Amino acid sequence: MRPLRFLCGSAALALALPVLSPAGQAAAAVPVSSVYLQNYATGLNVADSGGTVAAHNPKGNEDHQQWTPVAVDGGYQLRNSDESGTCLSRSGTSAVTASCGAAGTVWTITAGADSTYTVSAPGTSQYLTGSSSDSSAVALGPAGDPARWYLTPVSYATASMPSADTRTLDQVTFLTSHNAFANGVDGNFASFPVNLFPNQNYGISRQLADGVRGFMLDDYTVSGQAVLCHNSCDGVSSPVPLATDLKRMVDFLKANPGQFVTVFLEDYASSDVLKASLASVSGLSDVLYRPDQEGVATKGWPTMADLSARGKQLLIFSDRTRASDTANGWATRDTFGVMYQREWTVENYWSMGGGLGDSDWSCYSRWGTGRPLTVDSAAFHPLFVMNHFRDYTISGTASTDNGKLLNRAQNFCTPAARKKPTYLAVDRYDLGSPTPLSTVGTLNTYILAPGQ
Repeated sequence: MRPLRFLCGSAALALALPVLSPAGQAAAAVPVSSVYLQNYATGLNVADSGGTVAAHNPKGNEDHQQWTPVAVDGGYQLRNSDESGTCLSRSGTSAVTASCGAAGTVWTITAGADSTYTVSAPGTSQYLTGSSSDSSAVALGPAGDPARWYLTPVSYATASMPSADTRTLDQVTFLTSHNAFANGVDGNFASFPVNLFPNQNYGISRQLADGVRGFMLDDYTVSGQAVLCHNSCDGVSSPVPLATDLKRMVDFLKANPGQFVTVFLEDYASSDVLKASLASVSGLSDVLYRPDQEGVATKGWPTMADLSARGKQLLIFSDRTRASDTANGWATRDTFGVMYQREWTVENYWSMGGGLGDSDWSCYSRWGTGRPLTVDSAAFHPLFVMNHFRDYTISGTASTDNGKLLNRAQNFCTPAARKKPTYLAVDRYDLGSPTPLSTVGTLNTYILAPGQ
């Protein structure tokens, strides 16, 4: 296990942060504290890679990705925060690093739309331009979205969590169990040897009682019914029907009207099979929340108090795409209340590595640079699903990883997404110090301060 990374642990450190100014006012200030140069189009960060400047997956303080803008004669230098005397520079159309006293280390930084900036060679129309793939060189090129950059603060300023009657769904963080069904308690979930590595230690009812509010489930079709299996249903005797676990959740929500649950389907069933399974769950339609029918994409997420008052307590996502369902000639899933996750959320890559040994803390989109974690708009903020688990579950590893969850959430994934995680997805949520539920509690004491 690698040791816990040490960063400035408080997410509440106030910085001189960029704010997009209204029309007619002065342009946004360039921040004076450490930032990530994060590409608007791809979400990738500028990193010093042995003198070459490359686009890398966001990786906190581990990869020479932090830069400090310093005002100098003629513009700004961008000084690498952990390589003393090293600055972002240029050689022809290539971006490189060089001694901060060298020619080519002064840049013009100009505020633009949507809290972005351009970084250009002074007196030219040559802009620092990002690449669409990790480890590809950053260069100088023409204006356009690849030449737009967030100066994302390394440590975000925060504000207190809004009151219970005003906080919105996207401001809250929920404990989420990865492969919640693979628990060895509710029933069979996989054949040998996968069944030797349950992701959770307790059944769905206990998970609900313990405070889990997000459930990742893998549904397959067996004998015309949606059932829950891990990797495959081959050789799995009597897997748990999806409807059984949904009924457990509906019953819990009916008995606890102030609670909210989200289901994430790794979805291998056809639309017809999934629709029939949902229709068989008594009371599900009463609590099902439909953001597509409430204008969330233009008005933003509702308050938790409003959802509670209306009894809208269950949100269901599928990882399938609208295009794939249409290509198969199936009804789109949102016609019966299942949302396409890629239209409403962003999600980081699902694995930190194998079950033993070192882990990869980089935080980047599961769905590639075409939908980076930074996707956002003024009206609608996609929910951020933060995965924090390995390829397979070993209790000692899960315990260690879960104890580092807060550090990764605050110092790696929040700046990578430019938003606080909405869902923290872990294996063995019962393990770790602090526990994942404690981490969720900490994240629910604040929101990111506006204008960053």
